[in-house]
Amino acid sequence: MVGWNQRDRGQAFPIYVMMVAGLLFLALAFFAVGKASALRNGAQGAADASALAAAQSTRERFEAPFIAALWANSIESFLNSPFAPACDAAQGLASDNDAELLDCFPQYDSDRDSITTRVKGRGTVGSSVLPSVDRTHATAEATAVINFWCDWTSVDLNDDTVQDIYFFTCDHGRKRAEIRPSSPPTWSSVSKILFDVHLVDR
Repeated sequence: MVGWNQRDRGQAFPIYVMMVAGLLFLALAFFAVGKASALRNGAQGAADASALAAAQSTRERFEAPFIAALWANSIESFLNSPFAPACDAAQGLASDNDAELLDCFPQYDSDRDSITTRVKGRGTVGSSVLPSVDRTHATAEATAVINFWCDWTSVDLNDDTVQDIYFFTCDHGRKRAEIRPSSPPTWSSVSKILFDVHLVDR
């Protein structure tokens, strides 16, 4: 009986080794998949941050042309004009989130303006049992919109065809702003009332 037990153990040992190797392979595969998912989430976070930063910085750059449009009583013309996105801000936020900005471009339509960014994460899964994954970088894309949801009226105090005061009612009446082109308020105090910035699903 002793001889039979030793022979059985000898036959079972290779099976045991194969089972351990299989479990180890599965563990490494799950680890690689989990890390890849984390990198993908990180890249998406970088894309979201870069798109928002570009849209918010672009909104800040609206100050001079918007005030000029008030002087000329041509707000509609301003709203229908193309704009240059602040892609330098997008690059900075992408870098802060361990990613590289691949693309940054505006999109125009009748209801809203938007900026789309695409980024590539700097990290990789590293050594992995899964082929072609170890050197793969996660990429992601995000879009932020700049909405002008305001109605307005204006007053010509001197009857000289120049509008002296503009009254804006925004966000379905929940926000209001008053701007005198001759002495406009600090742009940061009114820009967030006039122009809403947020991410959208694509």
